This record gives sequence, structure tokens and C-alpha cells, in this order.
Amino acid sequence: MILKSFHTILLTTCCSITLAQNYKPAKFTDPDRLKKIEATYPVIDQIYKDYAAQNHFPGLVYGIIVDGKLVHTGSFGYTDIKAKTPATSKSDFRIASMTKSLAAMAILKLRDEGKLKLDDPAYLYIPEMKNTHYLTKDATLITLRHLLTHTAGYPEDNPWGDRQLAVSDDELLAIYKKGVSFSNNPGTGYEYSNLGFATLGYIIKKVSGKTYEQYINDNILKPLGMTHTYWEYADVPKNQLALGYRWLDNEWVEQPLLHDGAYGAMGGLITSIEDFSRYIAVHMDAWPASDDAETSPVKRSSIREMQYPWDLSYLSANAKTTTGRPCPNVSAYAYGLRWAKDCENRVYIGHTGGLPGFGSNWNILPDYGVGVVSFANLTYARASYPNSAALDTLLALSGIKPRALPASDILDQRKNDLLKVIADWSKAKQSGIFADNFFMDYFPDKLKIATEEAFAKAGKTITISDVVPENQLRGYFIIKGEKANIKVSFTLTPENPPLIQEYHLDVL
Repeated sequence: MILKSFHTILLTTCCSITLAQNYKPAKFTDPDRLKKIEATYPVIDQIYKDYAAQNHFPGLVYGIIVDGKLVHTGSFGYTDIKAKTPATSKSDFRIASMTKSLAAMAILKLRDEGKLKLDDPAYLYIPEMKNTHYLTKDATLITLRHLLTHTAGYPEDNPWGDRQLAVSDDELLAIYKKGVSFSNNPGTGYEYSNLGFATLGYIIKKVSGKTYEQYINDNILKPLGMTHTYWEYADVPKNQLALGYRWLDNEWVEQPLLHDGAYGAMGGLITSIEDFSRYIAVHMDAWPASDDAETSPVKRSSIREMQYPWDLSYLSANAKTTTGRPCPNVSAYAYGLRWAKDCENRVYIGHTGGLPGFGSNWNILPDYGVGVVSFANLTYARASYPNSAALDTLLALSGIKPRALPASDILDQRKNDLLKVIADWSKAKQSGIFADNFFMDYFPDKLKIATEEAFAKAGKTITISDVVPENQLRGYFIIKGEKANIKVSFTLTPENPPLIQEYHLDVL
């Protein structure tokens, strides 16, 4: 009999479990994971050292964060060339647009407190925006969500916006009183807008009754213990403050620092690697979703919402890794964050920063629990490149794997139920495990023939694997045969209890 060996294996492996749908978060299963990561540090250190030298960085500091902890730091050069002040993990650098996600986090916290709504028209908070003239009369009104995702229709404004840090609230509002110039109608295209985030900073002030600086200090920085983070450079101890430079005519030329002002919400924060790693930890600790008590200043679900790719911005079909290997990727803007997924299906979350005198970047791989951050005091320093090289190297040399999602109880149960039916499709309709659509889409006599043909190709059954979950209600398992393997995939319904709505059997 074709299925005889399968029946034998089934009798020894199939068991009954409690029917339930208990959530099981993904987890790391390698006990030597951190040791493998630590072994990569010397190579990563050399990557940063070489890159800083080749690109004339006056000073560079960087850190590696694993599972929400700063586990390794490095630094080269100086924060003050004349004074020869060494750059360290305690040095305070202006991080430019990396600031944007803190403004976004403050907006989410105010939303969670019921003080604003993301889809509210922005003019409800800034009356000067009410008479805005859009490109066409049928344009949608600018919302807070548009501002968070760079879809308000404002033009890309990096060169101009980078020089606006110190302007006053009155100067910001004057733009709206005179009327904004649009490159697109709201909600119809991505354009990176510093004006948009300066506007969010003012909304934080209007809603909370505090300046955006004070609100972020009180509700994010202080609770995280970020006591060496500043908005105004004059407040930073001189021996900790990184000065900014340009490389001109084969020498470093110091750049003037801008004071704190209305545009600081888009790029004015000054912080250290040690402090900022605490903020990165909040983003890492949001994964995986769990029933654990909330410990961060903002709900984990809101952090994950911040990281979601709300606005697709680029498809880079010809992208390559830092080693030159072709690896297309897609990227999007989230809320004050950049999101990307590469050809290996790896998701990256982070942001770059660039101002006259400074360049910075941070990036995490939530599924792997690792991240990097680096600050440099050179105008528009391309800090993202060594960070990408560091992550590529860490993954390649350590061989660490992403979190493994355990199968839910209901997936295990339905696998066992399916095994019994596969052994005898004549009893399928009486089994009670299939949804009401199943026998309109699949036919037991056809399924029986397909099963017999598959087992004939596979030969004697050797083993039956555990369920490999794709999520809590979809997965597959492998029936290993002497000559070939059989993959059984199934998807469950949203009912309670979930039933099988889709089924596939493929010979591999």
C-alpha cells in the first residue's frame, strides 16, 4: 500500500493537544548568539577606522546595540581639533534629522493620551494653516499623518531647511500666514520636508502647553535616563561638545553652530552614543509583541506603528550590498523613521542625519535584535555606509539567525488533524476541521488521487517535521520520503476555533 509507511509514522508521531490559540512570540534560540557577535568586533572596528580615514572625518564615534543594550563602542579622532579633545562614546554630537523620530514619538504619545488625532487637519492645531491654498481646489487638507510621513505636498527642502534651526515660532508661522508653496497636493507623493517636522514641533507645543523641547525632555529623554542630551549647544559642557567641520582645500574648517529654535524638532538634538543607545533600545524592545508589562515612555504598539512603512518611497532594483553583491531593496518612510527591506527579506529601521558640520545614522534589524549607530563631525558625513558595512559583516561572520516563531497551539493541532485526513480523505467531511468554503474549493476524490501520486513519488515515509509557522494561523510541515519530500501548507480562518480554509500539497 502506497501510504503504509506513512500510516506507521503517523501512529508514532501524531498526538492530540488542547485546542487553543495562545500567542507565542518569536524568540532567539542560539545560546551562543552574543559570543558569535562579539567575535566580529575587531573586523567591524577596522571598517569604521578605515572609512573615517578615507573620508577625512575629524571625529567618529559608533556603537553596536544587541537586544536593547549597548555592547560595544569605538571612536577615532577629535571633537575639537584645536583643543585635541578625543571623541568618545560620551561626546555630544548634533544628530540632525535623527531627531525627527523623537518628534514623531511625542506626537504618538499625545495621540495615545487622547490629545490629538493623526488624521485631524493640521489647521485645527495651527489656525494659520486654515486658509492654505493648495494646487487644486479638490486637494485633501494636510493632516498630522501627512506631516509625519512627508506627504504634505511640501517640496524637498534639505539645503534650505538645514539653515533654519534657530528661527523663532513667529518666523515659522509667518510662512503659513503668507502661504505655503506646494510641489504636490497632500497625500499624493513623498517629498522629504523639514518644514513638515518643524510644524509638528509647534503642534506639540500647542497641544501639550510645553515647548516641544520640554515635552520631549519630560516624557521621553528623562524617563530613559538620557541625561547628557541637549537641544541648545551652549548648554553642553565644552569638553563634551563636538564641533562641526568641512574638509576644504585639504584642511578642516570649523562650521558655525546654530542655536536651538523652531526647527529643532526636525534636526536639532545633541546627544552621545551612550545616551542615544537608550532611545534605540526602545525601538528594539518593541519586538516581538508580547503580554509583558509596558516599561518604555510610549506604548510598544505605538513604537511598532511608528516603524510601519506608511509611505513607499523607493524601489532600488540595482542596489548592491557593501560587498558589491546585487541585492534589490524597497524603502519607505514611516513616522520620522526610514524603513527598508532587502533581497534577503531583512527589515531595517532607522534614520540618517546631516547638517553643515555633522553626519549621523542609526539602523536596527528588529528580527535579529541588533543595531548600529554612528556620529561624525564632518558636513553631511555619509555615516550610513560604514553602518551598513558593519551590519553586513556582523550578520555574515556571526551567522546569527532571526527570531524563530514557535507554532501556535492551534497550528500544531490542525497539523495533527490534517495528518489523519491525509491518511484517509474519505473521512474528510466528517472530521470537522475544515471551513465551510473548503469543499467548494477542494474535492476529496481529487485530493485523494493527488495524495497517492505524491506519496508514490516520495517513496517510504521517513519523518514528519514540526509545523513551520508563517504566522499564528498559517504554516506548513514537511513529510520526508526516501525519494522526495512532500510539503503540506495550510491556512486557517478567523473563526473561533480557526478551521482550515486553504490547503496545498507539493512534492519537493
